[in-house]
Amino acid sequence: MSEQIEDAAFSSLRQQLNSYYPLTQRTWAAYRRICNRRQINKGAILYPAGETPRSFAYVYRGLFRAYVLDKKGTEYNKNFFPEGRFPGAMTALLRGEPSQFVIEALEDSDIIEIDHAGYRRLLEEYDDLKLYHIQYLERHWLLDKDIREVTLVQDDAGTRYQKFMQDYPTLVSRLPQYHIASHLGVTPTQLSRIRKKRIDQPM
Repeated sequence: MSEQIEDAAFSSLRQQLNSYYPLTQRTWAAYRRICNRRQINKGAILYPAGETPRSFAYVYRGLFRAYVLDKKGTEYNKNFFPEGRFPGAMTALLRGEPSQFVIEALEDSDIIEIDHAGYRRLLEEYDDLKLYHIQYLERHWLLDKDIREVTLVQDDAGTRYQKFMQDYPTLVSRLPQYHIASHLGVTPTQLSRIRKKRIDQPM
């Protein structure tokens, strides 16, 4: 059973990589050698703040959040990582420095952990992996990031919540409301009012 889950997890990872740019069998074989499947319990910290990470991950099953703590100890949810996403402290990985973010499992999860140093070596060797990397960065670190920054500045809380539901329809039922509120930059009470207003509005 464990081997079946591992095969399914790696098959899912390959499909996800190929959705950005198709990798050859040779590239995929090299990529797989730098990967390790892990099971993570709900509440476990995958990558703690204050430590220098050595890897990032692919979520086959489960859900993670990346958050920061301000000086008062208030949590701010920067991002959520459901199935098919790649949680990691990327800035810390690139700079080789301690992470400012905590990445925590919100559900029991199955992941594939990817060695970052090995990945960087593969980028230098395989052109198709370079093209995948470019496509991924453009979509998630440029386009998505720009949209989120504009939304936080220009849109009111109700509009931000509506966009969250459109972008992450499966997460609304999987996340506690206080996690969604933190991500949107509102209090749980404010989010409750927004949700009630949406329910009360005539169709």
